Amino acid sequence: MTYTGLELFMENLKQLIYSNDNPLINNHPSILSERPQLQLLYEELYSMIQILFDEHTELHDLQKVQYLKRSLKHTADEAQDVIDLFVSGVHFRKKGYSPRSDVYKTTLILDHAMRSIKSIKEELIQTRMDNMKMNSSQRTKSQQMQCAAAGTSNSRSMLGSKKLFDEIVVGLDHHVEVIRDKLVEDQKQLDVVSIVGMGGLGKTTLATKVFNDRFIMYHFNIRAWVTVSQTYTKRDVLIQILASLGVQVDIENTNDFKLREMLHKSLKVQRYLIVIDDIWSKETWDNLKVLFPDDETSSRILLTSRLNEVGLHAKSKPNGLVHFLSYLTEKQSWELLCKKVFHGEECPEWLIKHGMQIANKCQGLPLSVVVVAGLLAKEPENIDLWEKISCSVTSCIASDENKHMETLDLSYNHLPLHLRDCFLYLGGFPEDFKFPARRLIRLWMAEGFIQEAENQSFEDIGEAYLLDLVGRNLVIVAERRSNGGVKSFKVHDLVRELCLRIAQEERFFQRINSTESYEFIISYKQRRMFIYQDITILKFAHPPTPSLRTLFCFLTPTSWIYDIAEHVRSFVLLRVLDLQNCKLINFPDSIVLLVHLRYLAIGHALGFPSSICNLTSLQSVIIKTNHGYMSSLLLPSNISDLVNLRHLWSDSVLYLPSLNRPMNLQTISEVELGENFQKYFPVIKKMSLILNSDEGNDFVLLPCLETLKLTGIYRRKLTEPELPKGEPNCRNNQISFPTTLKQLTLVRCHLPWSDMSIIQSLPNLEVLKLSDYAFDGSLWKTDEVQFRQLKFLRLEQLNIKQWEAYSVNFPCLKQLEIVTCFNLEEIPLEIGDIPTLELIKTNGWIRSFVESLKRIQEEQHDVGNYDLQIKVDGMELSFFYQFMRIMREDWNDLRTMESHPKSKDYNLMIFG
Repeated sequence: MTYTGLELFMENLKQLIYSNDNPLINNHPSILSERPQLQLLYEELYSMIQILFDEHTELHDLQKVQYLKRSLKHTADEAQDVIDLFVSGVHFRKKGYSPRSDVYKTTLILDHAMRSIKSIKEELIQTRMDNMKMNSSQRTKSQQMQCAAAGTSNSRSMLGSKKLFDEIVVGLDHHVEVIRDKLVEDQKQLDVVSIVGMGGLGKTTLATKVFNDRFIMYHFNIRAWVTVSQTYTKRDVLIQILASLGVQVDIENTNDFKLREMLHKSLKVQRYLIVIDDIWSKETWDNLKVLFPDDETSSRILLTSRLNEVGLHAKSKPNGLVHFLSYLTEKQSWELLCKKVFHGEECPEWLIKHGMQIANKCQGLPLSVVVVAGLLAKEPENIDLWEKISCSVTSCIASDENKHMETLDLSYNHLPLHLRDCFLYLGGFPEDFKFPARRLIRLWMAEGFIQEAENQSFEDIGEAYLLDLVGRNLVIVAERRSNGGVKSFKVHDLVRELCLRIAQEERFFQRINSTESYEFIISYKQRRMFIYQDITILKFAHPPTPSLRTLFCFLTPTSWIYDIAEHVRSFVLLRVLDLQNCKLINFPDSIVLLVHLRYLAIGHALGFPSSICNLTSLQSVIIKTNHGYMSSLLLPSNISDLVNLRHLWSDSVLYLPSLNRPMNLQTISEVELGENFQKYFPVIKKMSLILNSDEGNDFVLLPCLETLKLTGIYRRKLTEPELPKGEPNCRNNQISFPTTLKQLTLVRCHLPWSDMSIIQSLPNLEVLKLSDYAFDGSLWKTDEVQFRQLKFLRLEQLNIKQWEAYSVNFPCLKQLEIVTCFNLEEIPLEIGDIPTLELIKTNGWIRSFVESLKRIQEEQHDVGNYDLQIKVDGMELSFFYQFMRIMREDWNDLRTMESHPKSKDYNLMIFG
């Protein structure tokens, strides 16, 4: 796979050469006449890509080839700018515009790009010839010397060259116990235990403590340590293990088969522990596991890896262990900092405040704490120095002369090419930014980082990319969705610093956070800008910078959109424009010249301008009105002209008029629809609908719908989804659902509980949320019908008093939430018998209700189930009871109780 941006350009070239469907092309003679030139460019680029990005070629890792790859990418970027400017000029003339600027090209000239490709090809040919001339015997000798060096360097210690025996650590004792107990448990077969976590989190340190634990040393007859790292050979691993075992090896005269035989003989019939440190791929483990005999002697292998998938793949038995190493707590970070700086002495009182700030800003990463502690330990105890470092912890670590950042560099270097741009993009956002997962994926789409594959959408591939970054422990999940997916995530400051450094080296984006940034903008063609400084846009509008593809503003300069409109020739190739912090009154019509725009986020008080509908490349639109919930935003009648629009969101309720044609929308936020809306959304997957009429709402005719939220004010009736073909059900007050539905939220629908059987019968429903009188009635009887796939159930602000349910009704339920249902007397005891149930969350305070929770917990403990968590108001149930006991003792004055925000609830619980 090549750079995704290059792949997207090749796909766009194919569109220009072969397709007439694109509204920007539309059989225009000026474009048709240039197709031979575009075809030649495509063929030349394609041939170079096949050679340069072939990962199996012996040239793949040569530094010169890496340089040629970057050169080809830059050449393609420049060619794309030339082509897009030409297409823009053609489009403007077709629409009757007369742009007065030499930026817009009337002819397509690709001579410079073709000369650059020819030059790259010549350099590649010369590189291949030079490589072939290399003396094979010298290469063999060099390889032998490397193997010998690996063997000798790793025989100095069982832990290689890493001196970790006497390292000061905190917070690992519990982890050591868990792993030690797993390693020595009574199981005869060879088993694998994996330690997984982010680089710098202490995986090797933890493995070292386990390796040198006295009981581990006593339990295993043989222990060996090997560090694999990113580039390895099986021969090198064999040499390392044999050296670690103290076996003498004549490296030059011993072949691989003999080495393997020696290792097998050394481990045969022995109870051994092998630590394989820093393993980077599933394939590596598959290649190595055959080296270790299984003689049913309770031998074990302990792996460390940054990749979750490696640990999960290596878990050889169902009861194997993958231990995900957690971050340090604030208390543990402070303890580690003090031990490293003061070596057992107390921290002076006058340094505690700044010291705790430093520890907290390390965000639980031991590597960060150790590096900062090293800087502080070198200097005299000075409050000014500590205060200065507390304000710049991340930059201090990044500039550390011991090059600790190289630990994280490995994570980036191991990223596949298609993830590198996605990862670097994170560095453009503010520190401690909480990334909404879906928004980021849509930005990746607009940037061209994601290429659509057969049978998979952009969104599905983007989600897979994100999960890959999570699995590599490069991003931290901050919130999860009801279905378990990633809702938002964060990036550790040190990882963000890595993104910033590499992005600057590769000129991937530019952050404008000071006036000193302007020189860089003028010196280089910038493709992405993230603006933090309140500056005039004219600073980088002159000279024109049409290469700019992305413009993000994190401030609130109200004039920016008007400046862009006035100087549109400098931004004509924009794909991403995010100015949602801007608050506009009048929307400039000249924005319609940004025909390549794919992602638009603005703040506009007066609504959705019809001129936006001329931007036919748009994929995602965000309109913030700041009018508040339930305010209305009328969509223009020509919105169906946005043939590529996939996602539409606003903070106001959208009112959709009659449309000219169906749309390709996949998601739409709160919307109020008229009759026959189904025919306008043939591929809609997620929608939030306001039911303001008493007409029927038949969702069966939406064949792709997976997520639906309905908010209504009328009493309604559900209907069965099975309908005669071609006969939509539009009877009054009735709602029907498609069988594709996975998530359903009902708000103020006032349905009778008898209709719940219709929802229960939905075969793919995984998440159900009922809120604010979604159903009316004091009794819900689930009868014998099953929620076949339901994993998450939330009941909020319902007037239900009794609930009759059985464990068989919810065979897959994982999480149950009951919020503000203060009339509900108890939870059915059989709910606790659901084998998949992991968590019950509630804020119920009625004594009978909480007592039912206590009985559920006690019954589960009696049968050995300690995995079910029960939380009341965010507290564990046992802690909640302790809290209430304190409340009962301390709050004897009923008047004091009445002044408390939850006085009625406390009265119900305490005084029963």
